[in-house]
Amino acid sequence: MLKNLTLPELEEWCTAVGEDARRARQLWRWLYYDGNWVASLQDTLGRQNGCSQRFVAKAGQLASVDGGLLLEQVAAAKDGTTKLVFKLTEGEGAGGSVEAVLIPMLHRRGARKHVTLCVSSQVGCAMNCQFCYTGRMGLSGNLSTAQIIEQVRQAAQAEYGIMLWQAGQRRGTDASADASITNVVFMGMGEPLHNYEAVMAAVDILCQPLGLHMSHNKVTVSTVGLVDVLERFAASSNVQLALSLHATTDEVRDWIVPVNRRHNLAALSAVLRQQYGAGNAAGRRVLVEYTMLSGVNDTLQDAQRLVQLLEGVEAKVNLITFNPFQGTRFRPSSIEQVLAFRSVLIQAGRICTIRDSRGDDEMAACGQLGNPALSSKAAPILPPPPQFEHVLCNDAWHAVDMMSCCPAAGSAGVKEGGRPYGCATHATGANLQCATKHQVTESAVS
Repeated sequence: MLKNLTLPELEEWCTAVGEDARRARQLWRWLYYDGNWVASLQDTLGRQNGCSQRFVAKAGQLASVDGGLLLEQVAAAKDGTTKLVFKLTEGEGAGGSVEAVLIPMLHRRGARKHVTLCVSSQVGCAMNCQFCYTGRMGLSGNLSTAQIIEQVRQAAQAEYGIMLWQAGQRRGTDASADASITNVVFMGMGEPLHNYEAVMAAVDILCQPLGLHMSHNKVTVSTVGLVDVLERFAASSNVQLALSLHATTDEVRDWIVPVNRRHNLAALSAVLRQQYGAGNAAGRRVLVEYTMLSGVNDTLQDAQRLVQLLEGVEAKVNLITFNPFQGTRFRPSSIEQVLAFRSVLIQAGRICTIRDSRGDDEMAACGQLGNPALSSKAAPILPPPPQFEHVLCNDAWHAVDMMSCCPAAGSAGVKEGGRPYGCATHATGANLQCATKHQVTESAVS
Protein backbone atom coordinates (compact mmCIF):
# COMPACT_ATOMS: atom_id res chain seq x y z
CA MET A 1 0.00 0.00 0.00
CA LEU A 2 1.42 3.35 -1.05
CA LYS A 3 -0.02 4.99 2.06
CA ASN A 4 2.51 3.04 4.11
CA LEU A 5 5.29 5.14 2.57
CA THR A 6 6.72 8.48 3.59
CA LEU A 7 7.55 10.91 0.76
CA PRO A 8 11.25 9.85 0.52
CA GLU A 9 10.15 6.20 0.52
CA LEU A 10 7.61 6.92 -2.22
CA GLU A 11 10.35 8.55 -4.30
CA GLU A 12 12.45 5.41 -3.87
CA TRP A 13 9.50 3.25 -4.92
CA CYS A 14 8.93 5.29 -8.07
CA THR A 15 12.58 4.97 -9.03
CA ALA A 16 12.51 1.22 -8.35
CA VAL A 17 9.57 0.69 -10.74
CA GLY A 18 11.21 2.72 -13.51
CA GLU A 19 9.48 6.05 -12.95
CA ASP A 20 11.00 9.47 -12.42
CA ALA A 21 11.30 10.25 -8.70
CA ARG A 22 9.27 13.41 -9.39
CA ARG A 23 6.28 11.16 -9.99
CA ALA A 24 6.20 10.66 -6.22
CA ARG A 25 5.20 14.27 -5.62
CA GLN A 26 2.35 13.98 -8.07
CA LEU A 27 1.11 10.88 -6.26
CA TRP A 28 1.63 12.51 -2.91
CA ARG A 29 -0.53 15.50 -3.79
CA TRP A 30 -3.37 13.24 -4.85
CA LEU A 31 -3.09 11.12 -1.72
CA TYR A 32 -2.89 13.90 0.84
CA TYR A 33 -2.66 17.49 -0.35
CA ASP A 34 -5.53 20.00 -0.47
CA GLY A 35 -8.07 17.42 0.61
CA ASN A 36 -7.80 15.46 -2.67
CA TRP A 37 -7.30 12.16 -0.87
CA VAL A 38 -8.29 9.92 -3.76
CA ALA A 39 -9.36 6.36 -2.94
CA SER A 40 -8.01 5.05 -6.26
CA LEU A 41 -5.51 6.23 -8.86
CA GLN A 42 -8.34 5.83 -11.36
CA ASP A 43 -9.94 8.85 -9.71
CA THR A 44 -7.15 11.09 -11.05
CA LEU A 45 -7.71 10.25 -14.72
CA GLY A 46 -8.85 13.18 -16.83
CA ARG A 47 -8.29 15.68 -14.06
CA GLN A 48 -5.82 18.54 -13.99
CA ASN A 49 -2.37 17.22 -12.98
CA GLY A 50 -3.87 13.73 -12.87
CA CYS A 51 -1.94 10.53 -13.52
CA SER A 52 -1.65 9.16 -17.05
CA GLN A 53 -3.54 6.08 -18.19
CA ARG A 54 -0.20 4.33 -18.70
CA PHE A 55 0.98 4.98 -15.15
CA VAL A 56 -2.37 4.09 -13.58
CA ALA A 57 -2.36 0.75 -15.42
CA LYS A 58 1.25 0.08 -14.43
CA ALA A 59 0.94 1.14 -10.78
CA GLY A 60 -2.34 -0.73 -10.39
CA GLN A 61 -0.47 -4.00 -10.92
CA LEU A 62 2.20 -3.12 -8.36
CA ALA A 63 0.52 -1.27 -5.51
CA SER A 64 -2.70 0.24 -4.22
CA VAL A 65 -3.75 3.40 -2.44
CA ASP A 66 -6.15 1.46 -0.23
CA GLY A 67 -6.08 2.36 3.45
CA GLY A 68 -6.64 -1.15 4.80
CA LEU A 69 -9.78 -0.38 6.76
CA LEU A 70 -13.44 0.45 6.23
CA LEU A 71 -15.68 2.75 8.24
CA GLU A 72 -18.28 0.45 9.76
CA GLN A 73 -20.12 2.56 12.33
CA VAL A 74 -20.49 6.17 13.46
CA ALA A 75 -21.79 6.80 16.98
CA ALA A 76 -22.56 10.37 18.04
CA ALA A 77 -22.51 11.21 21.75
CA LYS A 78 -24.73 13.88 23.25
CA ASP A 79 -21.84 16.27 23.80
CA GLY A 80 -20.88 16.29 20.11
CA THR A 81 -18.11 13.70 20.39
CA THR A 82 -18.23 11.17 17.54
CA LYS A 83 -16.84 7.63 17.68
CA LEU A 84 -15.80 5.99 14.41
CA VAL A 85 -15.54 2.20 14.30
CA PHE A 86 -13.36 0.77 11.51
CA LYS A 87 -13.08 -2.81 10.30
CA LEU A 88 -9.60 -3.88 9.23
CA THR A 89 -9.50 -5.44 5.77
CA GLU A 90 -5.89 -6.60 5.85
CA GLY A 91 -2.77 -6.75 7.96
CA GLU A 92 -2.10 -8.24 11.39
CA GLY A 93 -5.54 -7.46 12.76
CA ALA A 94 -7.53 -8.27 9.61
CA GLY A 95 -11.18 -8.86 10.46
CA GLY A 96 -10.88 -7.01 13.75
CA SER A 97 -11.92 -3.46 14.49
CA VAL A 98 -10.39 -0.28 15.84
CA GLU A 99 -11.92 2.97 16.95
CA ALA A 100 -11.10 6.64 16.53
CA VAL A 101 -12.83 9.59 18.18
CA LEU A 102 -13.60 13.09 16.88
CA ILE A 103 -13.75 15.57 19.74
CA PRO A 104 -15.02 19.09 19.01
CA MET A 105 -13.41 21.56 21.36
CA LEU A 106 -15.41 24.35 22.99
CA HIS A 107 -14.61 27.78 21.60
CA ARG A 108 -15.85 31.31 21.90
CA ARG A 109 -18.59 32.49 19.58
CA GLY A 110 -17.31 33.26 16.11
CA ALA A 111 -13.91 31.57 16.62
CA ARG A 112 -12.66 28.82 14.34
CA LYS A 113 -13.83 25.39 15.37
CA HIS A 114 -11.13 23.14 16.84
CA VAL A 115 -11.51 19.41 16.38
CA THR A 116 -9.20 16.85 17.98
CA LEU A 117 -8.97 13.39 16.44
CA CYS A 118 -7.90 10.55 18.73
CA VAL A 119 -6.46 7.71 16.62
CA SER A 120 -5.59 4.09 17.39
CA SER A 121 -2.23 2.44 16.67
CA GLN A 122 -2.98 -1.21 17.54
CA VAL A 123 -5.85 -3.67 17.67
CA GLY A 124 -6.16 -3.98 21.42
CA CYS A 125 -3.12 -3.36 23.62
CA ALA A 126 -0.43 -5.43 25.30
CA MET A 127 0.16 -3.06 28.21
CA ASN A 128 -2.76 -4.37 30.32
CA CYS A 129 -3.40 -1.14 32.24
CA GLN A 130 -5.96 -2.23 34.80
CA PHE A 131 -8.25 0.80 34.53
CA CYS A 132 -8.44 0.74 30.71
CA TYR A 133 -11.15 -1.06 28.74
CA THR A 134 -8.82 -1.48 25.74
CA GLY A 135 -6.29 -3.13 28.03
CA ARG A 136 -8.79 -5.91 28.72
CA MET A 137 -8.53 -6.96 25.06
CA GLY A 138 -4.89 -7.96 24.94
CA LEU A 139 -3.03 -7.36 21.68
CA SER A 140 -4.31 -8.79 18.39
CA GLY A 141 -1.99 -6.90 16.05
CA ASN A 142 -0.32 -3.68 14.96
CA LEU A 143 -1.87 -1.21 12.55
CA SER A 144 0.08 -0.27 9.45
CA THR A 145 0.99 3.32 8.68
CA ALA A 146 -1.71 3.30 6.00
CA GLN A 147 -4.34 2.17 8.51
CA ILE A 148 -3.39 4.97 10.89
CA ILE A 149 -3.46 7.62 8.16
CA GLU A 150 -6.72 6.22 6.81
CA GLN A 151 -8.35 6.93 10.17
CA VAL A 152 -7.42 10.58 9.67
CA ARG A 153 -8.66 10.68 6.07
CA GLN A 154 -12.00 9.06 6.80
CA ALA A 155 -12.46 11.01 10.03
CA ALA A 156 -11.90 14.28 8.15
CA GLN A 157 -14.51 13.28 5.61
CA ALA A 158 -16.89 12.24 8.38
CA GLU A 159 -16.32 15.53 10.22
CA TYR A 160 -16.97 17.48 7.03
CA GLY A 161 -20.23 15.60 6.51
CA ILE A 162 -21.27 16.18 10.12
CA MET A 163 -20.50 19.89 9.84
CA LEU A 164 -22.41 20.22 6.57
CA TRP A 165 -25.40 18.54 8.16
CA GLN A 166 -25.22 20.87 11.15
CA ALA A 167 -24.88 23.84 8.80
CA GLY A 168 -27.99 22.70 6.98
CA GLN A 169 -29.81 22.86 10.28
CA ARG A 170 -28.68 26.50 10.42
CA ARG A 171 -30.45 27.23 7.11
CA GLY A 172 -27.77 26.37 4.65
CA THR A 173 -24.77 28.27 5.96
CA ASP A 174 -21.42 27.06 4.67
CA ALA A 175 -19.59 24.93 7.23
CA SER A 176 -16.53 24.15 5.13
CA ALA A 177 -14.39 26.69 7.01
CA ASP A 178 -15.25 24.98 10.27
CA ALA A 179 -14.84 21.39 9.14
CA SER A 180 -11.19 20.59 9.80
CA ILE A 181 -9.19 18.44 12.17
CA THR A 182 -6.81 20.73 14.03
CA ASN A 183 -5.14 18.24 16.40
CA VAL A 184 -4.28 14.54 16.18
CA VAL A 185 -3.52 12.58 19.35
CA PHE A 186 -2.28 9.00 19.44
CA MET A 187 -4.35 8.17 22.51
CA GLY A 188 -6.78 5.61 21.10
CA MET A 189 -6.40 1.84 21.18
CA GLY A 190 -2.87 0.53 21.63
CA GLU A 191 0.52 1.70 22.87
CA PRO A 192 1.99 3.89 20.09
CA LEU A 193 5.63 3.26 21.00
CA HIS A 194 4.96 -0.50 20.84
CA ASN A 195 4.30 0.04 17.11
CA TYR A 196 7.03 2.60 16.70
CA GLU A 197 7.96 2.40 13.01
CA ALA A 198 4.38 2.56 11.72
CA VAL A 199 3.44 5.35 14.12
CA MET A 200 6.45 7.52 13.34
CA ALA A 201 5.92 7.10 9.59
CA ALA A 202 2.32 8.22 10.13
CA VAL A 203 3.58 11.22 12.13
CA ASP A 204 5.91 12.09 9.25
CA ILE A 205 3.00 12.04 6.78
CA LEU A 206 0.84 14.12 9.12
CA CYS A 207 3.51 16.80 9.49
CA GLN A 208 4.92 16.72 5.93
CA PRO A 209 4.44 20.21 4.37
CA LEU A 210 3.39 18.60 1.09
CA GLY A 211 1.24 16.10 2.95
CA LEU A 212 -1.33 16.78 5.64
CA HIS A 213 0.77 19.76 6.74
CA MET A 214 -0.04 19.64 10.46
CA SER A 215 2.08 21.55 12.93
CA HIS A 216 4.31 19.39 15.12
CA ASN A 217 2.73 21.19 18.06
CA LYS A 218 -0.67 19.81 17.06
CA VAL A 219 0.34 16.13 17.03
CA THR A 220 0.73 14.27 20.33
CA VAL A 221 2.02 10.74 20.88
CA SER A 222 1.08 9.11 24.18
CA THR A 223 3.00 6.32 25.92
CA VAL A 224 2.91 4.39 29.17
CA GLY A 225 6.68 4.78 29.30
CA LEU A 226 8.66 2.25 27.26
CA VAL A 227 11.92 3.87 28.34
CA ASP A 228 14.22 2.57 25.60
CA VAL A 229 11.83 3.56 22.80
CA LEU A 230 10.93 6.79 24.59
CA GLU A 231 14.58 7.86 24.47
CA ARG A 232 14.62 7.17 20.73
CA PHE A 233 11.39 9.09 20.21
CA ALA A 234 12.56 12.12 22.19
CA ALA A 235 15.88 12.22 20.35
CA SER A 236 14.38 12.00 16.85
CA SER A 237 10.94 13.64 16.90
CA ASN A 238 9.67 17.09 17.79
CA VAL A 239 5.97 16.26 18.04
CA GLN A 240 4.40 16.43 21.49
CA LEU A 241 4.78 13.67 24.09
CA ALA A 242 2.17 12.60 26.62
CA LEU A 243 3.23 10.23 29.40
CA SER A 244 0.56 8.03 30.95
CA LEU A 245 1.90 8.00 34.51
CA HIS A 246 -1.13 7.31 36.75
CA ALA A 247 0.80 6.47 39.94
CA THR A 248 3.54 7.86 42.16
CA THR A 249 4.90 4.66 43.72
CA ASP A 250 6.27 1.57 42.04
CA GLU A 251 3.98 -0.64 44.11
CA VAL A 252 0.83 0.98 42.73
CA ARG A 253 2.17 1.43 39.20
CA ASP A 254 3.35 -2.19 39.06
CA TRP A 255 -0.29 -3.11 39.64
CA ILE A 256 -2.27 -0.63 37.51
CA VAL A 257 0.36 -0.08 34.75
CA PRO A 258 2.21 -3.43 34.69
CA VAL A 259 4.88 -2.27 32.22
CA ASN A 260 6.31 -0.43 35.25
CA ARG A 261 7.81 -3.76 36.30
CA ARG A 262 10.22 -3.36 33.36
CA HIS A 263 10.42 0.45 33.21
CA ASN A 264 10.05 1.77 36.75
CA LEU A 265 9.52 5.30 37.98
CA ALA A 266 13.21 5.96 38.57
CA ALA A 267 14.01 5.05 34.95
CA LEU A 268 11.13 7.17 33.70
CA SER A 269 12.16 10.17 35.78
CA ALA A 270 15.71 9.90 34.51
CA VAL A 271 14.75 9.96 30.82
CA LEU A 272 12.32 12.83 31.41
CA ARG A 273 15.02 14.92 33.07
CA GLN A 274 17.43 14.07 30.27
CA GLN A 275 15.09 14.86 27.37
CA TYR A 276 12.61 17.32 28.91
CA GLY A 277 14.70 18.88 31.64
CA ALA A 278 13.93 22.34 33.00
CA GLY A 279 15.27 24.97 30.65
CA ASN A 280 15.99 22.50 27.83
CA ALA A 281 17.24 24.22 24.68
CA ALA A 282 14.31 23.08 22.55
CA GLY A 283 11.77 24.41 25.04
CA ARG A 284 9.97 21.07 25.08
CA ARG A 285 7.39 20.10 27.68
CA VAL A 286 5.87 16.70 28.42
CA LEU A 287 2.17 16.28 29.18
CA VAL A 288 1.78 13.99 32.19
CA GLU A 289 -1.55 12.12 32.16
CA TYR A 290 -2.90 10.96 35.50
CA THR A 291 -6.18 9.06 35.83
CA MET A 292 -7.75 9.70 39.23
CA LEU A 293 -8.81 6.45 40.92
CA SER A 294 -10.64 6.75 44.22
CA GLY A 295 -8.54 5.53 47.15
CA VAL A 296 -5.82 4.19 44.87
CA ASN A 297 -3.71 7.10 43.61
CA ASP A 298 -5.59 10.27 44.59
CA THR A 299 -4.31 11.16 48.05
CA LEU A 300 -2.57 14.41 48.89
CA GLN A 301 0.55 12.34 49.54
CA ASP A 302 0.32 11.12 45.94
CA ALA A 303 0.10 14.73 44.77
CA GLN A 304 3.19 15.64 46.79
CA ARG A 305 5.09 12.64 45.40
CA LEU A 306 4.08 13.67 41.88
CA VAL A 307 5.58 17.10 42.48
CA GLN A 308 8.82 15.41 43.55
CA LEU A 309 8.83 13.00 40.58
CA LEU A 310 8.57 15.91 38.15
CA GLU A 311 11.18 18.07 39.85
CA GLY A 312 13.56 19.35 37.18
CA VAL A 313 11.20 18.40 34.34
CA GLU A 314 9.29 20.77 32.04
CA ALA A 315 5.85 19.23 32.45
CA LYS A 316 2.17 20.01 32.45
CA VAL A 317 -0.15 17.67 34.39
CA ASN A 318 -3.53 16.59 33.07
CA LEU A 319 -5.82 14.94 35.62
CA ILE A 320 -8.24 12.51 33.97
CA THR A 321 -11.63 11.52 35.30
CA PHE A 322 -11.86 7.73 35.37
CA ASN A 323 -14.51 6.59 32.90
CA PRO A 324 -16.09 3.34 34.16
CA PHE A 325 -16.78 0.27 32.07
CA GLN A 326 -18.47 -3.05 32.69
CA GLY A 327 -16.52 -5.27 35.06
CA THR A 328 -14.13 -2.66 36.46
CA ARG A 329 -13.49 -2.54 40.17
CA PHE A 330 -12.18 1.03 40.15
CA ARG A 331 -14.17 4.13 41.06
CA PRO A 332 -13.68 7.75 39.98
CA SER A 333 -12.29 10.15 42.54
CA SER A 334 -14.73 12.71 43.89
CA ILE A 335 -14.54 16.18 42.41
CA GLU A 336 -13.50 17.47 45.85
CA GLN A 337 -10.54 15.08 45.90
CA VAL A 338 -9.56 15.98 42.34
CA LEU A 339 -9.57 19.69 43.17
CA ALA A 340 -7.57 19.14 46.36
CA PHE A 341 -5.03 17.07 44.39
CA ARG A 342 -4.77 19.80 41.77
CA SER A 343 -4.27 22.47 44.44
CA VAL A 344 -1.11 20.74 45.68
CA LEU A 345 0.32 20.78 42.16
CA ILE A 346 -0.65 24.39 41.50
CA GLN A 347 0.84 25.53 44.80
CA ALA A 348 4.07 23.83 43.74
CA GLY A 349 4.09 25.92 40.57
CA ARG A 350 2.82 23.25 38.19
CA ILE A 351 0.32 23.85 35.40
CA CYS A 352 -2.46 21.37 36.09
CA THR A 353 -5.69 20.88 34.15
CA ILE A 354 -8.63 18.51 34.55
CA ARG A 355 -9.74 16.68 31.45
CA ASP A 356 -13.44 16.70 30.70
CA SER A 357 -15.15 13.36 30.15
CA ARG A 358 -16.24 13.48 26.52
CA GLY A 359 -18.36 10.90 24.73
CA ASP A 360 -18.78 8.52 27.66
CA ASP A 361 -22.44 7.83 26.83
CA GLU A 362 -21.18 6.10 23.65
CA MET A 363 -18.12 4.48 25.24
CA ALA A 364 -15.95 7.01 23.42
CA ALA A 365 -14.23 8.59 26.43
CA CYS A 366 -10.66 8.10 27.58
CA GLY A 367 -10.04 4.45 28.50
CA GLN A 368 -13.33 3.17 27.06
CA LEU A 369 -12.45 2.17 23.48
CA GLY A 370 -12.64 -1.35 22.09
CA ASN A 371 -14.60 -4.45 22.98
CA PRO A 372 -12.88 -7.18 25.03
CA ALA A 373 -15.79 -9.53 24.32
CA LEU A 374 -14.62 -9.76 20.70
CA SER A 375 -11.00 -10.53 21.60
CA SER A 376 -9.52 -14.01 21.81
CA LYS A 377 -6.53 -12.68 23.78
CA ALA A 378 -8.19 -11.17 26.83
CA ALA A 379 -5.67 -9.83 29.35
CA PRO A 380 -5.74 -10.90 33.01
CA ILE A 381 -7.13 -8.78 35.82
CA LEU A 382 -4.29 -8.45 38.31
CA PRO A 383 -4.80 -8.82 42.07
CA PRO A 384 -4.40 -5.53 43.95
CA PRO A 385 -1.98 -5.01 46.82
CA PRO A 386 -3.91 -6.03 49.97
CA GLN A 387 -4.18 -2.48 51.34
CA PHE A 388 -6.34 -1.43 48.35
CA GLU A 389 -8.86 -4.25 48.48
CA HIS A 390 -11.27 -2.29 50.64
CA VAL A 391 -11.46 0.71 48.28
CA LEU A 392 -12.36 -1.33 45.21
CA CYS A 393 -15.85 -2.23 44.08
CA ASN A 394 -16.90 -5.75 44.90
CA ASP A 395 -16.90 -7.99 41.80
CA ALA A 396 -20.60 -8.63 42.25
CA TRP A 397 -21.41 -4.93 41.77
CA HIS A 398 -19.67 -4.84 38.37
CA ALA A 399 -19.01 -1.20 39.28
CA VAL A 400 -20.60 0.36 36.24
CA ASP A 401 -23.93 -1.47 36.40
CA MET A 402 -25.44 1.73 37.65
CA MET A 403 -28.98 0.44 37.82
CA SER A 404 -27.99 -1.06 41.16
CA CYS A 405 -26.89 2.28 42.57
CA CYS A 406 -28.28 5.14 40.54
CA PRO A 407 -31.87 6.13 41.30
CA ALA A 408 -31.94 8.17 38.08
CA ALA A 409 -31.50 5.04 35.98
CA GLY A 410 -34.76 3.49 37.15
CA SER A 411 -35.54 0.36 35.19
CA ALA A 412 -33.57 1.45 32.13
CA GLY A 413 -31.31 -1.04 30.43
CA VAL A 414 -27.53 -0.75 30.59
CA LYS A 415 -25.42 -0.41 27.46
CA GLU A 416 -22.74 -3.03 27.16
CA GLY A 417 -19.87 -1.54 29.10
CA GLY A 418 -21.41 1.91 29.24
CA ARG A 419 -23.94 4.26 30.79
CA PRO A 420 -27.52 3.15 31.43
CA TYR A 421 -30.10 4.20 28.88
CA GLY A 422 -32.45 6.88 30.11
CA CYS A 423 -30.22 8.14 32.94
CA ALA A 424 -30.31 11.87 32.30
CA THR A 425 -28.08 12.66 35.25
CA HIS A 426 -25.20 10.57 33.93
CA ALA A 427 -25.78 11.47 30.31
CA THR A 428 -25.44 15.18 30.94
CA GLY A 429 -22.18 14.75 32.82
CA ALA A 430 -23.41 16.21 36.09
CA ASN A 431 -21.69 15.37 39.35
CA LEU A 432 -23.55 12.59 41.11
CA GLN A 433 -23.09 11.10 44.53
CA CYS A 434 -25.08 7.87 44.44
CA ALA A 435 -26.99 6.96 47.55
CA THR A 436 -25.59 3.45 47.62
CA LYS A 437 -22.29 1.76 46.95
CA HIS A 438 -20.26 3.89 44.55
CA GLN A 439 -19.78 7.27 42.99
CA VAL A 440 -19.49 8.40 39.39
CA THR A 441 -18.12 11.88 38.86
CA GLU A 442 -18.04 13.71 35.55
CA SER A 443 -15.92 16.82 35.87
CA ALA A 444 -16.67 19.87 33.79
CA VAL A 445 -13.77 21.70 35.39
CA SER A 446 -11.10 22.89 33.00
